[in-house]
Amino acid sequence: MDLIPTKSEVVGVLRETGALREGHFEYPTGIHSNEYIQVPLAMRYYQYQRMLSVGLSRLLRANTEIRAMVPHLSIVAPSIGGLPIAFGICEALRAKQVYWAERDNDDEPLRFRQYLEQQPGEPVVLVDDLLRTGNTLSELQHLLEARGAQVVGLAVIIYQPTPKTRDFGSMPLYHLARLEGSYYADGAHCELCKQGVPLEKVWA
Repeated sequence: MDLIPTKSEVVGVLRETGALREGHFEYPTGIHSNEYIQVPLAMRYYQYQRMLSVGLSRLLRANTEIRAMVPHLSIVAPSIGGLPIAFGICEALRAKQVYWAERDNDDEPLRFRQYLEQQPGEPVVLVDDLLRTGNTLSELQHLLEARGAQVVGLAVIIYQPTPKTRDFGSMPLYHLARLEGSYYADGAHCELCKQGVPLEKVWA
């Protein structure tokens, strides 16, 4: 395997660990799809966690501007699912630090731990396991920028865009694999529902 795993190698790991599933799924947003991904199921295993995070770190290092920032670079995750990748990337890059945002309840905004303050112009790469709608990453980007940080890139293991995925404009986006599932706005428009394929509701 190369230093940066291919899409087929990444998908193979996801399938082997049960992190990529095919069928008929309903997301909490009401969207129906033929695919469901739970990357943390693959990150349970050290060899896969290292393979995926080191591979992603090499994509970041290929950007000369980001490579020059490494001694001052913060790796920030918006969720628990992104933490194993964030720590793996930080170790591989030898970046400055890792931190994350959290929320106590789904209806509350993201926040940082007490006493955690961004430095003016602090360069940040946002890291997560999966980019689907992009809502949480977008919220984290705005939170960081409002505190004076400079978000210089996004890095995810899997990019799985949907019809509702946010546009991050010119922000560099790095991913190891892009998966194109079939998405339906709701059950009334879902071809899988019409075919009578058993439905499984999944968590966020």
